[in-house]
Amino acid sequence: MTVAQFETVGLWLGLATLYVFIVLAINDVLKKSQAPRFGRFFVWLVLFLSPLVFVIKTVVQHFIE
Repeated sequence: MTVAQFETVGLWLGLATLYVFIVLAINDVLKKSQAPRFGRFFVWLVLFLSPLVFVIKTVVQHFIE
């Protein structure tokens, strides 16, 4: 494994770990605040679309190169 590959894997694992903690924190806040269902839907929508854009960007860059 090259240094670049190691850095890439470390970046993905680090971001995934950070994302899991963000999801847990937001879930806790939404439960405690008793937010309405409509508001919770948009919170989760934005939360799950943001990493999807990151993955799409990486895939598109791979195919362009």
